[in-house]
Amino acid sequence: MPTYHVKHLTKYTYPSAVTDSANQIILSPISTPYQDVIQHQIKIDPVSTVDSFYDYFGNKVGVFTIIQPHTELSILVEAEVITKPIPPPNDFWPAKAQWENLVSLQQHIYFLDFIKPNYAPALKEIKKETDAIVDQKLTIFQFVNHLSTYVYETLTYQKGVTDVETDIDQIWSLKAGVCQDFAHLLIEMLRGYRVPSRYVSGYICPAGNQLRGIGATHAWVEAYIPEYGWMGIDPTNNCLVGDRHIKIAFGRNFKDCTPVKGTYKGSSAHALSVAVIITNEKLLQEEVSTTSNHVYVKEVEEPVAIVNSYQRFIEMQQQQQQQ
Repeated sequence: MPTYHVKHLTKYTYPSAVTDSANQIILSPISTPYQDVIQHQIKIDPVSTVDSFYDYFGNKVGVFTIIQPHTELSILVEAEVITKPIPPPNDFWPAKAQWENLVSLQQHIYFLDFIKPNYAPALKEIKKETDAIVDQKLTIFQFVNHLSTYVYETLTYQKGVTDVETDIDQIWSLKAGVCQDFAHLLIEMLRGYRVPSRYVSGYICPAGNQLRGIGATHAWVEAYIPEYGWMGIDPTNNCLVGDRHIKIAFGRNFKDCTPVKGTYKGSSAHALSVAVIITNEKLLQEEVSTTSNHVYVKEVEEPVAIVNSYQRFIEMQQQQQQQ
């Protein structure tokens, strides 16, 4: 059972001071039968107290505010997590009986949020493509694996071509994206066949850097398998979820699991940098030297403002009073 040490730093930099920053974060790994959270803390700079509650899905959500003017905001998460191997389904139950079981779940309140596909024009074309490669003679486990492999082989893993607002139509058109796009596409495919599926956010632990998705938060899918329960599958890496995945939260899609979101008063121009470092006991001493290898930086494409919007408002008022 590996023990992983996680450091996750999110940093916002503003060209001029901002105020009244109100934020929501979902950055707390959860304890499950296959994951034990030994230690976890969140540090905010400028210093602020994080209050917590559990959302509709049971995810731990933190909220905090910073009233005073500031030009930087950093959120540092440190955690120690022990993960365990996750046994796959035995898959002995006949395929026909499994599909009949899923039909009986379609009106069950627990599955309603995870069984209905969203509307997207591209879904008809996607369904036509998947109908040609899978059928309901497969067990649900086999079916999910086939579709995951299809997503893995169809999409190109490419950073920078999509963002958190990219929808299924755009993903299908681009045939490219990052882990959240792989997960969203697989989810919509599965829901098209009424297989309950949900979006999962977390981390993937490095091993020789051969896996996609290290250096930032990761995303994968959980599909419901009759007589087994929720099974994690990672279409970005075409593998089942195991002891190298650390789970943070789950929901219908990315919006339910957004790591950090909030509002503030001031210029909308800002720079965002995210660094995730995951080490085990053997690599713990090397984390400083490897930090630069695990940094993802994204900047908002907007000219840097000299003053914030509140300052401009005050200046406009002063100018009107002088006229």
